Amino acid sequence: MGAAVVSGAVLMCPFGTMTAQLNATSQVSIFGASKPIATIMDISPGSNIPPFGMCMSLANPQVAAATAAALGVLTPQPCMMTPAGPWQAAKPTLMVGGKPILTQEAMLLCGMGMGSISIISPGQMKIIVG
Repeated sequence: MGAAVVSGAVLMCPFGTMTAQLNATSQVSIFGASKPIATIMDISPGSNIPPFGMCMSLANPQVAAATAAALGVLTPQPCMMTPAGPWQAAKPTLMVGGKPILTQEAMLLCGMGMGSISIISPGQMKIIVG
């Protein structure tokens, strides 16, 4: 399996210009490395997942419109990630607060830019879910 993800984990979108840090708020009673452990429901744009800088995907309607207005020159726009459902866990067996915990290999599809959000650092390395 993989490492349990906690608040402060580093996330990446292949179409964003920056990484972002996860803010786990779906449960606040179980901690790992003194930080709340995330669940697959930590998906809210802004409160759980901050913007990834600028979005460079033409599948994002804002980027497509700005690029068309610039006569075809790719014109990135602010990344306002819209999750396409919860995190897709590899094997959601360990639960916290009735929700599967988030582990490092999980992916989150973005409905805006067709990107797949990945976890590049879980925020801790002591709790490994097996």
